[in-house]
Amino acid sequence: MAKINTQHSYPGMHRLTVRTTDEDIERIENGYIRTHSMCEDASSELQRVISVEGRHLSESQTSSFTGTGAMARLSRFVISVRSWATRHLHHEDQRPDSFLERIRGPELIEVSSRQSNIRSFLGIRERPGGVNSHWPLARFNVNYSNNTNEDKKEEKKEVKEEKKEEKKEEKKEEKKEEKKDDKKDDKKKEEKKKEIFVIDPSSNIYYHWLTIIAAPVFYNWCMLVCRACFDELQFDHIKLWLFLDYGSDIIYVLDIFVRFRTGFLEQGLLVQDEKKLRDYYTKTMQFKLDVLSLLPTDLAYLKLGLNYPELRFNRLLRISRLFEFFDRTETRTNYPNMFRIGNLVLYILIIIHWNACIYFAISKLIGFGTDSWVYPNVSIPEYGRLSRKYIYSLYWSTLTLTTIGETPPPVKDEEYLFVVIDFLVGVLIFATIVGNVGSMISNMNASRAEFQAKVDSIKQYMHFRKVTKDLEARVIKWFDYLWTNKKTVDEKEVLKNLPDKLKAEIAINVHLDTLKKVRIFQDCEAGLLIELVLKLKPTVFSPGDYICKKGDIGREMYIIKEGKLAVVADDGVTQFVVLSDGSYFGEISILNIKGSKSGNRRTANIRSIGYSDLFCLSKDDLMEALTEYPEAKKALEEKGRQILMKDNLIDEEAAKAGADPKDLEEKVEKLETALDALQTRFARLLAEYTSSQQKVKQRLARVETRVKKYGSGTLSVGEAEAEKPEEEKKQ
Repeated sequence: MAKINTQHSYPGMHRLTVRTTDEDIERIENGYIRTHSMCEDASSELQRVISVEGRHLSESQTSSFTGTGAMARLSRFVISVRSWATRHLHHEDQRPDSFLERIRGPELIEVSSRQSNIRSFLGIRERPGGVNSHWPLARFNVNYSNNTNEDKKEEKKEVKEEKKEEKKEEKKEEKKEEKKDDKKDDKKKEEKKKEIFVIDPSSNIYYHWLTIIAAPVFYNWCMLVCRACFDELQFDHIKLWLFLDYGSDIIYVLDIFVRFRTGFLEQGLLVQDEKKLRDYYTKTMQFKLDVLSLLPTDLAYLKLGLNYPELRFNRLLRISRLFEFFDRTETRTNYPNMFRIGNLVLYILIIIHWNACIYFAISKLIGFGTDSWVYPNVSIPEYGRLSRKYIYSLYWSTLTLTTIGETPPPVKDEEYLFVVIDFLVGVLIFATIVGNVGSMISNMNASRAEFQAKVDSIKQYMHFRKVTKDLEARVIKWFDYLWTNKKTVDEKEVLKNLPDKLKAEIAINVHLDTLKKVRIFQDCEAGLLIELVLKLKPTVFSPGDYICKKGDIGREMYIIKEGKLAVVADDGVTQFVVLSDGSYFGEISILNIKGSKSGNRRTANIRSIGYSDLFCLSKDDLMEALTEYPEAKKALEEKGRQILMKDNLIDEEAAKAGADPKDLEEKVEKLETALDALQTRFARLLAEYTSSQQKVKQRLARVETRVKKYGSGTLSVGEAEAEKPEEEKKQ
């Protein structure tokens, strides 16, 4: 075996001795991962030289740098230095983070794992003192030639134990990471659970809360002023008032929390962020009023006593909740006009109530019975009762605000001023009452007035045209039936302000089940059914009216919504079949099926027995809807053909003959109308072309005259502008 002893002086009297063999070097070089580069090719060439020369050299010759083995010894030294340099430069500290190992990718993981295998193969251990880091070449200070087999076995055992320990540590770290991930997932779940409850302002919960909060607001507006003016009312029921006052305060506090949880729309979506909701509410003026309404001003009871309920007047600042409740109720009720009238009367009563209390307070301030205007002396038993005090004041307030008069005239200046203000308020109230009540009554009777105008116009027409009394009576009865059964509403007029989607939903909700009863429409596409539902028109027939007669051209099909129809003979008396709710007829005649023996003609007489409500679908509306659904059109025609074949009402030869001449005529008519439209457009374009051509000719003539006058030279701008008015004068 060859031995190489290298000695190199380092500062601090450190000496390195490297003993290695050819096989060890080959194992090191073969086990170490190298990048494909020019350095790798050079190292492989050096190894070849070492192996060739090492076979012919003795141990004594290889122990020095002189002689023929100098090249081999120098090559080994270069290889050892290169291996140390690559390990030192490309070394990566092993991180116990499985997440980083996943990010680093398979190639880097392989490189790091191979480097760790080489280090474990060489038996190199990282010392806590950092010897290996300070002296990287000391890793090769191993005498492999003198080591025994037992030492090698021990080293292998140690390597295996180190690998086992590393695997255990990696497993522990992976478990820790899994626990961290689980904790993060749990935190996310907790955050999801912590989503706050937001109240939608359009929901029923919000409306019910408005009902609750409106009660204490209305209580404060009615009772606080009354208790402040009438002392007996405050003293006799002090416990009740304290209970109601602080109960209303609790509801006020809860209302602030509701305000903080009331959502609002942002870009069409309900905001559910707690911070946004809080900022949105705190920036409004209502937040300041709500805070002022909850100021504990009644703590002054401790100093002044319980006979001062006017200390709680700041609770009146929550009046906006009462108005909001009235607005929501008006939109939800089915009788908005009646609610508006009741609401107006309530406002008037509250104003009269407050005015009565203020009148009594002024009388108490001036002195009861001091003159004829103030409240009489309370020492008189008749005027000392609480009920008489309030009713007298309410009576005086009503007479004053309604401007009826007949009240004692004022005596003092303060009384005159108060009466003048009352009269002004009364005039405004009277004008408001008359205007609002008049408009409400007119709105309530608007539909009746419009309907009556239609009836009157038809009566005048029949009288002018001298229609028979029998027919006139039938027309009037038909109008009476419409009004009594509330069928005077024009659906298109009512729904015209809604978007198309909502119109379709309402029509589907009302008419779709009826349309599905028709055989030919049972398996149609949903889009076609929606189109047809929007085109259904309700019609009403009176007793004895013919819906259709035999031989008439079929332009509509009918679906019975309510009532009974009879299929009668030509005499109009004999009944063959009675049709009831859900029946339909005329569906074949509007499809233009080829080969139909009856064509588009009606095959029976149908007459209304009583008043009957029908849905009508016209042929034009059906064809318009089918233009967008050609496959559905073919399916409907096939279904109609099968129905005719069952009833033996189709001529198969005519159906196979080809296009119906009537259809061809219709197509020709359509082409003619299209050609007429094109001709009119072409005529307009031709007229525009001729006019523009004439203008161009006139301009060219002007240019020619200028060229003849001034020659071929260019005209200056001033000369050209000067010539314009002269030419205009000549023209």
